[in-house]
Amino acid sequence: MNRVKIELPQNFPFSTRISIRITDINYGNHAGNQVFFELMHEARVRFLRQYGYSELNVEGVALIMADAAIEFKSELFYGDEVEINIVADTISRVGFDLLYKITAIRQGRAIVAGKAKIAMVCYDYENKKMVVLPEKVKAILCV
Repeated sequence: MNRVKIELPQNFPFSTRISIRITDINYGNHAGNQVFFELMHEARVRFLRQYGYSELNVEGVALIMADAAIEFKSELFYGDEVEINIVADTISRVGFDLLYKITAIRQGRAIVAGKAKIAMVCYDYENKKMVVLPEKVKAILCV
């Protein structure tokens, strides 16, 4: 079986921290796999907000997730502070990929808990179709 392998760059222009809550913990006494998606969603909203955008309005178009892959590296536990780094990658006519590095900060140590890639495409919810990525967004993401 081929495993997901995600190559990450050295530098990330965006970073945010989110604490693992008790409600994120499952019967295995660690954060469930869905929590990784929830953390990335929150980080993505913060990433977009720095430019004055939301997932429903990026220069007049919305974004929708086209695909996602996560490479789990370590567990997340209650009380962990999680640093999530994001960089845009592979910008196309209708969207872009976001690469994520998810790091647990635990007892002064940084432990990579996961790597992820999420493809976002521009979407017209009213007409239910993909639309072109605005040029201004391309310019911002290419920095």
